[in-house]
Amino acid sequence: MPSLTLLCREQPGVTVIVVCGELDVTNRAQFESFLGERPEPGRQVVLDLAQVPFMDSSGLHVLLAFSTDRLGRSGTVRLAGVQPLPARLLEITGVLTHVPVHDTVADAVAAARATTERSG
Repeated sequence: MPSLTLLCREQPGVTVIVVCGELDVTNRAQFESFLGERPEPGRQVVLDLAQVPFMDSSGLHVLLAFSTDRLGRSGTVRLAGVQPLPARLLEITGVLTHVPVHDTVADAVAAARATTERSG
């Protein structure tokens, strides 16, 4: 089973979740459980995927369910640092039209904070 490391970093107004490793069927439950425990409703969330070289449909499903749940709780999910293979999956499935993607975590955090300031 591929190793998956998940870290949560709280910043003012934004929760950054760092994902390290492949996202696939072997660790789907771990990813889903971790996201389910964080963060509180209404928080802006950035998923740092810079260290995710591969994502299959299982990982994509968890990511989409989490994003939909956040939207239903007045929050948003932004992706940062998406690597080529996961980016291709996001592109061919049309996810890029629904979930904002940024080159860096800093860009995603700045966009999340700007969204919070406009709505707050």
